[in-house]
Amino acid sequence: MNEEQIKRMIEAGLPGSQAMLKGDGRHFEAVVVSESFVGKSMLEQHRMVYGALGESFQSEAIHALSVKTYTPEEWRGKSGE
Repeated sequence: MNEEQIKRMIEAGLPGSQAMLKGDGRHFEAVVVSESFVGKSMLEQHRMVYGALGESFQSEAIHALSVKTYTPEEWRGKSGE
């Protein structure tokens, strides 16, 4: 599985989200920005991302994924917009 496939899965599972990924083919880092994270704890946000990936973790198509989640407002503050 590659970055683009994971990006598409996350964005399909979390409509309106933006996912940015990098990785080496088995280990990935994702930054996900979504309005659906508003009012959710970090744990809930991460579960939403993992849920969007479905069976990819159980089948070990993705061995490791580091996730950072942001609401659009948090992302604007972080990226200096």
